[in-house]
Amino acid sequence: MHPELLQLLLAVGIGATVLAVSALARRLPVPVPILQLLAGLALGFVPGLAVPSLDPDVVFLVFLPPVLWAAAYFTSLRDFRRNLRPIGLLAIGLVIVTTVAVAVAARALFPGMPWAAAVALGAIVSPPDAVAAEAIIKRLPVPHRVVTVLEGESLVNDASALTLYRTAVAAAVTGSFSAGEATVRFFIDAGVGVLVGVAVGWLLVAVSRRTDDTLAEVLLTLLGPYLAWVIAELLHASAVLAAVAGGLYVRQHFSTVVSAASRLQARAVWQMLVFVLNALIFLLLGLSAGDLVRSLEPGTGSRVLGAGLAISAVCIVTRLAWVPLATLLPRWLSPSLARRDPLPPAKHTFLVAWTSMRGIVSLASALALPLALADGTPFPFRTEILLVTMLVILVTLVAQGLTLAPIIRAFAFPPETAHHEEERVARAEAVRHALDRLEDLRHEPWVHAEHVETLGAQYRRKVQVVSELAHTEGAAAEDAAARRRLRWETIDAERRALVRLRNEGVIGDEVLHELERELDVEAMRIGMGEAR
Repeated sequence: MHPELLQLLLAVGIGATVLAVSALARRLPVPVPILQLLAGLALGFVPGLAVPSLDPDVVFLVFLPPVLWAAAYFTSLRDFRRNLRPIGLLAIGLVIVTTVAVAVAARALFPGMPWAAAVALGAIVSPPDAVAAEAIIKRLPVPHRVVTVLEGESLVNDASALTLYRTAVAAAVTGSFSAGEATVRFFIDAGVGVLVGVAVGWLLVAVSRRTDDTLAEVLLTLLGPYLAWVIAELLHASAVLAAVAGGLYVRQHFSTVVSAASRLQARAVWQMLVFVLNALIFLLLGLSAGDLVRSLEPGTGSRVLGAGLAISAVCIVTRLAWVPLATLLPRWLSPSLARRDPLPPAKHTFLVAWTSMRGIVSLASALALPLALADGTPFPFRTEILLVTMLVILVTLVAQGLTLAPIIRAFAFPPETAHHEEERVARAEAVRHALDRLEDLRHEPWVHAEHVETLGAQYRRKVQVVSELAHTEGAAAEDAAARRRLRWETIDAERRALVRLRNEGVIGDEVLHELERELDVEAMRIGMGEAR
């Protein structure tokens, strides 16, 4: 069989696996990324299957820019700023502490490993992965602040970890290291990366203001992350922070520069893109694990397995110790901070400490290690670093990912109320402005009085509904869920009626699609966009 045909069959098989795993995940209490990882492992051990090599350059350029951009785009800048202190303590402080702890452990587990190689391993496995964290916690009832801290950490920690990684690799290759130079390099790279991201975001917004083409506006959003990443790489700045800054900037302006159709289409395109990339990432992780296991030399498996489990434990225990310390210590040192931001519940602290799955960034960094040093000798312990990295990914993703849902259910977090109150205020203010605008337009020559009265009645009804919601807020989650379910049932009845009319030939598909889109928008508005 021709190699091209084999590659095509492999691509089709991977696509079918993605669909099958996604369908299976709806029926099993297992996070989708873990099923995708296990599926990749299973594919990797199929006899005769040619597993494609995972090129780190492909991972860094193809997968990371859109995933980080999308994660930043859907992150609240307000909440990110409010939680900058805990995010910084995790994304920078914990990365440094974990790198040091892992380096010390690696030196003990692998006698003869140079400090530079040990630090490189520590930097590789220190950052929890944005993809893994977002993919697992987004569907669980997690307190909003916990989600904000975890998402913010995963957006920034790659930048600090990659800076440590590059410094350690350079020290290993050249034999020289300067702590002061590394520190200055980090802040310069971070600052330039942020500036690049903001500049690219500004350019996208400026171009979007000057086009009315929906397709072009959607394509611009797809171009943005790659443009920010490539420019930052060319300037030797932080490409991670460039993608994050660009996504945050565009989100602040996207609502006012493009049409509603562009926003709906862009959201649909991005949801599909991120879903496919996430699925491929975890499948490729599993495939790479099988390939690495087969590359083990006879007699070395148990030693590397023990070292991988030990370093996984170091990563987990270090985070479990650091998070409470970073939560308590600033409040002990600053009484004003303790009054302004009281100590969070212990359940919140533990959940942040336990959520630390590693993922594709760690594996890509390990694969990107050079094969040889400047003098031509092989990079020390490169194979061991690769295998330990994969074991850390497997242990944290499977062990912690599988236990998150039971832990969250056992904690029984109370329903969030701040979001509902903000939503009520926003609806009331939006309706008030709409009524004011309606009155301003009443005397325009193109406006009919009966249209003003009809539309005004609709908006006044909205005011009444918002007021009723405010008075029944104490009924909280049960009432809100019941109202959404009731509205969804009526929307579903409308949709089924439209489909029946289409099937009977009363209406055409064009009318069906137009009306169905309105119903879909309404379903999204009430938070039932994924109901069937």
